[in-house]
Amino acid sequence: MKVDDFIIKSQDGGSFAKEDLLEMLGYPPDSATTYRIMAEANRISKELTGNRAEVHAQLALNLAPCACNCIFCSFAETNGVFHQETRISPEEAVASARQLETDGANAVFLMTTAHFPFGAFLDISQEVRGHLKPETKLIANVGDQPFSNAVRMKDAGFEGVYHALRLREGTDTTIPPERRRESIRIFQEAGLKVGTCVEPVGPEHTNEEIAEMILYTGSFGPAYSGAGRRISIPGTTMAKRGMITELRMAQIVAVTRLAMPRTVLGNCTHEPCTLGAMAGANLFWAEVGANPRDTTERTETGRGHTVPECRSLFYESGLGVLEGPSRFYGA
Repeated sequence: MKVDDFIIKSQDGGSFAKEDLLEMLGYPPDSATTYRIMAEANRISKELTGNRAEVHAQLALNLAPCACNCIFCSFAETNGVFHQETRISPEEAVASARQLETDGANAVFLMTTAHFPFGAFLDISQEVRGHLKPETKLIANVGDQPFSNAVRMKDAGFEGVYHALRLREGTDTTIPPERRRESIRIFQEAGLKVGTCVEPVGPEHTNEEIAEMILYTGSFGPAYSGAGRRISIPGTTMAKRGMITELRMAQIVAVTRLAMPRTVLGNCTHEPCTLGAMAGANLFWAEVGANPRDTTERTETGRGHTVPECRSLFYESGLGVLEGPSRFYGA
């Protein structure tokens, strides 16, 4: 199929088969054909949101070596980056969350490592929820949960979660892929909206793997999908595999946008970059505290971006930014 056919199909709201995605992913990232796909993705994202991108802000409640041993993550015990757990106090969590709200974040995420005690997470979450504006979207980024915990999260004021089946789950992690899929189903059954992503993409991942993951993320009606490249953790085995370029990442972001149903308003990428925004990404994250792609305890002094920085990147890419609560997680 020619790129003109892909563009026409997209503009007509048609659905894309795996073979279509493989062809679009197979073009050279720096080809005129890929740039046309990126331009179409940019058009879709602007059209669906009235040219209003979003900046969500993630606050880490703890930092700890994690036994899940996702080898792309700086928290993995096997990587030996961090050796002891640290937690922030409820007062620190409230202060940081309120600052992110003041800075203009469209949603505030609370993140923990996979084995953080659920009761402690819920206690801090309720404290934070009580100090934010009622309309501010509170989102969780936590490990797999049973249905009873998902219901308690909903009752505690969470609107949704971030949860992803990662590329080569069960091979590059110790988490069974079906457990991740089941958690996504559980969160949705409990009334939580699920945001997701095709991640973490490395140079070893085939177009076949990426296409299959794009189709999976679109299959369950997420709040947003998108794509994020793997960031190398220095000194780790995974770092030897290298990284894809931002341009290749932008290509995957664009193909993901074309493949998503138009009911999915959001299309994310991470880490924030103008190339991603130009290729149809309309969601960036600011980050405070621990970061699974960083080796410093406070990512705001390292790789992390602030809310104003993310907003500026969208501005430089010709996108407006939403004022007020996220639309991706519902009205």
